[in-house]
Amino acid sequence: MREPFCGAKAALFYQDSLLVYLRDDKPGLPFAACWDFPGGGREGQESRFACLQRETREEFGILLQPAQIVWQRSYPSWHQPGSQSVFMVGRLATAQAAAIRFGDEGQCWRWMKPGDYLAQSAAVPYLQQRLQDYLDEQRS
Repeated sequence: MREPFCGAKAALFYQDSLLVYLRDDKPGLPFAACWDFPGGGREGQESRFACLQRETREEFGILLQPAQIVWQRSYPSWHQPGSQSVFMVGRLATAQAAAIRFGDEGQCWRWMKPGDYLAQSAAVPYLQQRLQDYLDEQRS
């Protein structure tokens, strides 16, 4: 039986920067016009990784491999009380970074240093905390 969770997001590093995108600015959209990480909601009985892999391919044209994920942790979902979401951290290869094709969700994408994401007032707050958790663990 697969572990219950509602979705997956990932901080994807290329060298020392993170892949981020600016969410659409539509009324009613959670975290509209905020900087976000790749990922999204689970479809069907996807595994944690399959969910992230599908979302990353749809959003950026990147086909992640399991070995690229270097850290992951489950957290309570911010939008589905009683459910879990998964936060992963991965490393992109040069060829993947060069081949990014931005999908049809969001306004634009860019590379951002982790410290800049953490200081960004227009970033998804719960993702800032999850990134900070990862960075703190790496320092200890």
